[in-house]
Amino acid sequence: LISRILGLVRDIVFARYFGAGMATDAFFVAFKIPNFMRRLFAEGAFSQGFIPVLSEYKVKRSHEEVQTLVSKVMGTLGLVLLILTGVGVLILPPLFDWIGTGWFEGEEQQKFLLAGDLIRWTFPYIFFISLTALVSGVLNTYRLFALPAFTPVLLNIVLIGATIGFSPLFDEPVTAIAIGVFVAGVVQLLFLLPALYRLRLLVVPVWGWIHEGVNRISRLMVPAIFGASVVQINLMIDTAIAFLLVSGSVSWLYYSDRLVEFPLGIFGIALSTVLLPGLSGRFASDQTEAFSKLLDWGIRWALIISIPAATGLFVLSGPLIATLFGYDAFSLHSIEMSSLSLMAYAIGLPAFIGVKVLAPGFFARQDTKTPVRAAVAAMIVNVSLNILFVLSLLAVDFDGVHAGLALATSLGAYVNSGLLLYWLLKSGVYQPRQGWRGFFIQVLLASISMGGILWILVADTGLWFEWGFMQRVARLMLWVGAGIGIFAVGLTLLGVRPGQLAKPA
Repeated sequence: LISRILGLVRDIVFARYFGAGMATDAFFVAFKIPNFMRRLFAEGAFSQGFIPVLSEYKVKRSHEEVQTLVSKVMGTLGLVLLILTGVGVLILPPLFDWIGTGWFEGEEQQKFLLAGDLIRWTFPYIFFISLTALVSGVLNTYRLFALPAFTPVLLNIVLIGATIGFSPLFDEPVTAIAIGVFVAGVVQLLFLLPALYRLRLLVVPVWGWIHEGVNRISRLMVPAIFGASVVQINLMIDTAIAFLLVSGSVSWLYYSDRLVEFPLGIFGIALSTVLLPGLSGRFASDQTEAFSKLLDWGIRWALIISIPAATGLFVLSGPLIATLFGYDAFSLHSIEMSSLSLMAYAIGLPAFIGVKVLAPGFFARQDTKTPVRAAVAAMIVNVSLNILFVLSLLAVDFDGVHAGLALATSLGAYVNSGLLLYWLLKSGVYQPRQGWRGFFIQVLLASISMGGILWILVADTGLWFEWGFMQRVARLMLWVGAGIGIFAVGLTLLGVRPGQLAKPA
């Protein structure tokens, strides 16, 4: 929660200092590329292969064997990352320069050239944050969740400080936050090392490609890398298309995505973080029924959080964007455009959280192939809808073509989560507890009631833009509080009780 609140503060600072335009589009693209790699080598394929194997070692092997595994994995991953980082820094900036000078003119050309300059600073982030993810995986396996969850706070603090303290010193102010990304990667890794030391797992990295545990992790990673690549390629295609649309499109998608990431990061990723080692331990101990009950608990929490959150984000999209970002360089037009894509992303929030909760049901059983099939199907749907929506909206001269990309992403996520749920049920690994249909209807009705009341009572976005900061904040807090209250009362009247959400032993 602290991390996500500071993340919003960071984005508010970005919006006020830089607005939404050519420079911010260039930075967000330069930052998205190492993030693409991070999700392959950090919380993506690597974690999905590493945590189940580490959990098994922890349960069935000696501490010395665990130390050896961590040492070999750290050395092997570190060398691969070092080579990858060097290649990226050498190749990507000239590539962006070549595309910009060879294919574009004016502002579009400057956008490519600036992105190439910024990548020199942002790309090394992949090295540090991936090693941070390795350490986080170890700590999570030993049920030390707080410190890894806190590390993004450091990223946000560094980027806020870089924006406020150093951006005025540069000819191109966004260069300051690109350098801040590099610094934040180093700080996050150093922050976790003392906790690893206390576990007696701060070991000397050693190359260990032939080690049995490293081999198993790498075998699990191959399909997971492909699956994670599918998801990230999807996002990169969205960004590439948005980069070619009117200036500001990448930024509008970024700011709206950040608000969807707030509930996704607090609850979806938190649930996933807790579920993966928990499910892995139950699988390693052959506790089939306990495995199913824990997964059922996660899915119930995903529903009761995601459906009302999606409803609230959809209905309050304009007020949220206006209150958080609509100042100084961030215009009313940018508020309206960001609001459109936020509504489209909000539609997919239950599916985004669903994927985070359902996928550990496969990864914990060391099955990284099945989620790939779901991800490939989702990518095909997403890319097809990207083309369909963008071309259709361009044809009718719609002011907000970028929202079609967000909607395609949301619909693709439903394909992904739907297939994961279907295959878990079909395999018999997940057996839902009684009362699921009634529980779903209760949550849905309470959310619809909340959304309907807010839709009628909340003022339009233009009026919010005319208000001052304190008036916007007061009104937004009033309506968010009212929405939570309406939803809670609705659940109670419909018969939902806390016992339905209790975590199984």
